[in-house]
Amino acid sequence: MDARTARAGGGGAQERGGGGLPAAVLFDRDDTLVVDVPYNGDPERVRLMPGARAAVRLLRARGVPVGVVSNQSGIGRGLLTEAQVREVNARVDALLGRPLDVWVHCPHVPEDGCACRKPAPGLVLRAARALGVAAERCVVIGDIGADMGAARAAGARGVLVPTTRTLPAEVAEAPDVCRDLLGAVRHVLGHPSTVRRPL
Repeated sequence: MDARTARAGGGGAQERGGGGLPAAVLFDRDDTLVVDVPYNGDPERVRLMPGARAAVRLLRARGVPVGVVSNQSGIGRGLLTEAQVREVNARVDALLGRPLDVWVHCPHVPEDGCACRKPAPGLVLRAARALGVAAERCVVIGDIGADMGAARAAGARGVLVPTTRTLPAEVAEAPDVCRDLLGAVRHVLGHPSTVRRPL
């Protein structure tokens, strides 16, 4: 598991108050920020999800630090190397215009029983520490129940953006559900957006 810490002053807007803004927004990577290519180690295959660039730009404009928390079990399965994951992440940074404030991933397979693989809270807690913010003031945006579980376990807020692989039960159990990534970011920033909350 690795982390790239925030650039100097990256969380300043939040430390000054921020008017109810989250201290940071942490995205899942595959099928949230980028189109999922299973166990992808090739930067040339990286494609942003619709709205990803605009969503990150909106957060940056408000001074909200942005990061990624990602399960990468391909490392533990011997299908990827740490270097390949970093190369793919660097390509995401390039497509988004500049590096995100923090990247954290779990290299383990589910059977390892680690504390970092989502839905465990470890990735969210580590990203929050790297950014120097409280986990409970972070928002986690992802596409499956494990992302929401990690947010809940860390005391953070979860927002689900479903894809074709999202299970109906995961949608039903999510605290907030938005139909697209940009709408999810607008929602957490307090702008009008299409959002469904459990009854």
